[in-house]
Amino acid sequence: MSEQNQKGFSAYLKKQNIELTFDRIGIKALGAMAHGLFASLLIGTIINTLGNVLKFPFLNEIGAYATAITGAAMAVSIGYALQAPPFVLYSLAAVGQAANKLGGAGGPLAVFFIALIASFFGKLVSKRTRIDLIVTPFVTIVVGVTTAYFLAPPIGAFASWIGNIIIWATEMRPFIMGILVSAIMGIVLTLPISSAALAAALGLIGLAGGAAHAGCCAHMIGFAVASYRENKIGGLAAQGLGTSMLQVPNLLKKPVLWVPAVVASIVNGPVATVVFKLRQNGPPISSGMGTSGMVGPIGVITGWYTPSEQALAHGEVAMMPTAMDWIGLIMVSIVIPAVVAWIVSEIMRKKEIIEPGDLKIEV
Repeated sequence: MSEQNQKGFSAYLKKQNIELTFDRIGIKALGAMAHGLFASLLIGTIINTLGNVLKFPFLNEIGAYATAITGAAMAVSIGYALQAPPFVLYSLAAVGQAANKLGGAGGPLAVFFIALIASFFGKLVSKRTRIDLIVTPFVTIVVGVTTAYFLAPPIGAFASWIGNIIIWATEMRPFIMGILVSAIMGIVLTLPISSAALAAALGLIGLAGGAAHAGCCAHMIGFAVASYRENKIGGLAAQGLGTSMLQVPNLLKKPVLWVPAVVASIVNGPVATVVFKLRQNGPPISSGMGTSGMVGPIGVITGWYTPSEQALAHGEVAMMPTAMDWIGLIMVSIVIPAVVAWIVSEIMRKKEIIEPGDLKIEV
């Protein structure tokens, strides 16, 4: 392609609002996929669990409707993040359903990539003809579903394979893998990347899901407690129940500020996997949420009573939690991250590694 043609194509992409950047694809679209999962599979599972606990079948029916459209919800959320025009956005519902079904256990990752492809081609032709209401949905759906038939099974199988390796390794080596999974997932949660989407894509459940939960909680509660001097109650709530991503501007200026949360995750991971044997058998997305809206702990509780399909496929079963299970959940989700991060941050303050105002956030 000549330089002139390249410039012309780039100008066309810009005109069609097609932006192939890491920010839009790797951050906004991936984060939006997690929102779609939350608004369908996750909330549907929670409602279904309430139905089981309260013996109210109508809630189970509501939950079933919510979980049934998981693929569509993810794809439409991705399209919204990509600023897809209306006909592309609406058409992605069919694409998402196809990709999620054909992707099997790795459906979320398949939906992500295939929704990106369908959106790209849909936006290429959007509003370029007088019969846009036919051309744009036709291109989006045909390209998306056809791509799903060829790519969704291998993408889903690959994601499932990676997830199974992590789950297997955590079962075999709970101490080492507890540290690794916890630390990595905690860091991913704080970065502007969706840890929830990653956990869902890899299908993290069981001990691996428990380690991921431990790491995410360690960062959210860890940063909330370590920065309490600067941010008070508002910052405690914003980070502990919202997101530790609020610290990213400070971490870019001074990466050493990450130490209290990382140490907390390194301690919390093996405590979850070895001491309390905490298993997260709810929807895999819960493994990457931490204490954001208390979705992580709710996922653990949901998994006790109503294990997700992924958990059941790995031989997990419903259980009646003991007092030790409840104590473990509270310790891993809140107490250990708070205590460890506070101790480490206080030591760093005394050594003037952390200085006043370093962890101040805008809330």
